Amino acid sequence: MKIRFPLALAAVFLAFLGTVFVLQAFERPPPVSVQQGFRGTGMVGVTNPRRDAELVARNQVPAAPEAAGTDGDRASSIYDNLQVFGDLSVEQFGRIMQAMTEWVSPAEGCNGCHVEGDFASDDNYRKRVARRMVQMVRHINADWANHVQQTGVTCYTCHRGNLVPQQVWATAPEHGARGMAASADRQNLAAPAVGLTSLPYDPFSRYLAQDGNIRVQSAAALAPGGVRPIQDAESVYGLMVHISEALGVNCTFCHNSRAFSSWAESHPPRLTAWHGIRMVRDVNVNYIEPLRDILPANRRGPMGDALQANCATCHQGVNRPLLGAPMLRDYPELRPAAAR
Repeated sequence: MKIRFPLALAAVFLAFLGTVFVLQAFERPPPVSVQQGFRGTGMVGVTNPRRDAELVARNQVPAAPEAAGTDGDRASSIYDNLQVFGDLSVEQFGRIMQAMTEWVSPAEGCNGCHVEGDFASDDNYRKRVARRMVQMVRHINADWANHVQQTGVTCYTCHRGNLVPQQVWATAPEHGARGMAASADRQNLAAPAVGLTSLPYDPFSRYLAQDGNIRVQSAAALAPGGVRPIQDAESVYGLMVHISEALGVNCTFCHNSRAFSSWAESHPPRLTAWHGIRMVRDVNVNYIEPLRDILPANRRGPMGDALQANCATCHQGVNRPLLGAPMLRDYPELRPAAAR
């Protein structure tokens, strides 16, 4: 009797832990499934109205100020060292400066980027970063319409009231053993970047900062030559998990469950995503990473590179950033001059 009671108590405790573990593995109801393709093919999107309400609340856009007049003196004739907004009217310039302050540094105000008492100075590194980011935003709106369409992007798309966007990444350091035992291939660490799976925990350096080939599936059985190792497939899978998590969708939002590799049978969002991957590479390589030399240590990753963009930087859990709100329509100052 004395032995049975502790065993029974231990069994109850283990059963309780098991129940907690199982419940944690499932999402709290009520999930809703929506058919996205032919019946019986697994072409289904799953959402949860409870989570959807939270996402809607997190993706509201601030009210736009009254439009500014385009007449009068150019801002460059009034202000010194104006390198990106000099072609705007003084009224337009004041309007976009106010909006950017609210989007990026609402707590610090103008001093978030400027030197107090000398707004023309470039001594604050944030001003130089902001200048390049404005050029990047205009570049995206002008040259990446295949991804952002006419909705476009603004500073708020990524920043959401923060000096640094909350969803960024940097090159992850190697973990694990060295020498002959170093064969983990950056796996089995359950990283948030890959949905807490055992997949390689840095899918970004290879595919969003370099021109890594994402296609790993052969178009023919037992194709001779050009064989891709399983490690490539695992890395690509990690990137796909990130995209699903970032957009709040599953695989069939882009792919056809019958033939994942077939473009002819894929959903239109797959083409949008194809352009998006290349857009992110473009901004990381040509706009963000070159700023590393002017960034302080707390604005760089553990390997010294700049904090860079991925799909979550803009999307933040929804398949259209800010639920598709066309903010750019209210801020023509962030379009290239030819498109205003």
